[in-house]
Amino acid sequence: VIPDLEQHKPGLLSQLLKKAGEIGLLGGGVPDEYGGADLDKVSSVQLAEKLSAYASFGVSHGGHSGIGTLPIVFFGSAEQKKKYLPLLATGEKLAAYCLSEPQAGSDAQNSRTRAVLSPDGRSWILNGQKMWITNGGFADVYIVFAKVDGEKFSCFIVERGFPGFSAGAEEKKMGLKGSSTTALFFENCQVPRENLLHEVGRGHIVAFNILNAGRFSLGAYCTGGAKCTLEIASKYAKERFAFGKPIGNFGLIRAKLGEMAIRIFAVESMIYRSAGLMDRAIAAAGENADKSQQSMKVFEEYAIESSISKVYGSELLDFVVDEAVQIFGGYGFHEDYPVARAYRDSRVNRIFEGTNEINRMLIIQMLMKRATSGALPLMQAGAKLREEILAGPSFEEPPSGPWSDEERILAGVKKAFLLVAGAALEKYRDRLADQQEVVAALSDMVMECYAIESSLRRVQKAEAAHGAAGVTVMADAARVFLH
Repeated sequence: VIPDLEQHKPGLLSQLLKKAGEIGLLGGGVPDEYGGADLDKVSSVQLAEKLSAYASFGVSHGGHSGIGTLPIVFFGSAEQKKKYLPLLATGEKLAAYCLSEPQAGSDAQNSRTRAVLSPDGRSWILNGQKMWITNGGFADVYIVFAKVDGEKFSCFIVERGFPGFSAGAEEKKMGLKGSSTTALFFENCQVPRENLLHEVGRGHIVAFNILNAGRFSLGAYCTGGAKCTLEIASKYAKERFAFGKPIGNFGLIRAKLGEMAIRIFAVESMIYRSAGLMDRAIAAAGENADKSQQSMKVFEEYAIESSISKVYGSELLDFVVDEAVQIFGGYGFHEDYPVARAYRDSRVNRIFEGTNEINRMLIIQMLMKRATSGALPLMQAGAKLREEILAGPSFEEPPSGPWSDEERILAGVKKAFLLVAGAALEKYRDRLADQQEVVAALSDMVMECYAIESSLRRVQKAEAAHGAAGVTVMADAARVFLH
């Protein structure tokens, strides 16, 4: 099937997505009242991981069931939900998310697509172009962003059959060749007035909240892809002989496989920790709360963790596929072997859903915003650290126990971040955002801190449940990663 998908056999990918819908794999984020599975976040991560073995299908699945469907789940009117969600949950209709334009990628609100109300007040008339749209060639329902009267950034539900809508030819991409990526064109496209999604001028609220959800899911897809690639590379290392023995017996190959596994463990720890915290926050709202609205609020609350998931997950996958090609040697450079495709497919993850550069900026911007508003006690922690430094060295006995060294590492990482962040704020104040190199370095420190703490807490929790003897491999991975 994969060779046919890579060659864009007509209708094959959309058929597979529809089959996925028939067995309930497309409605994870859709409430059960509309025929969805209404999965919790931990289950959603597990599903994303399993569907990522073939990246082109994974990204198509995410383009439909994630960023293509969730805008209606989170922001749709009762009528819009009733009309579209049952069809999207079962795959009878397939969806796409349409934000990027030829001149507006990272700067999404610089959209040139325009919408005006028709003279009779019955329709929105859209004119413009969208670019790099996943599922663009076969989707039935499109979530489209445009500026009403050229000023108010808004969102619309557009159907393939609406007059004035057309999709371009398939793009010739470096990777993800099995997925559909096209431009879309709107030439006096007539969209019923009731297909405005949310409110006029509030499209950025839709876009940013959906991107938070998409970024989090992308980290899960990348983790699943990394696991699959590690499995392929491990198997090859056992089967490929050189100098009379399997290459997996050589130290440098074992080191590569070990480092791949260690980094996967760290990213997996972060993503499932975030998913569990999100589920806990949704549950805390009570049974009577609107679960969809609560889920949206939680994604907004965990926007920093979502950006971390996206950046750290995509860079993990790039590392893993690169090492896998090296393990395969010359065969890794050959298209008949799966790691060549994995290498090509991986690269775009650092670009879409907001480039990793944009997300690094966002992590610190969101962190500082919460700190200055008092929602996060960052300033208090910084002041406490300054007092500790001024007080001089402590002669207290350091903490003891099996993880005392690692606890000291974690505490040191947090203090290092607070020290550097405090110095940066003191020097640049409201101009910090302009110092992009400094902000990116701070962002890397935040991500490493979250990875370290997540790995440590996970293994400690596992030891408490199963005993140290039952989690030795996990403990080894955590220790190597922390040190």
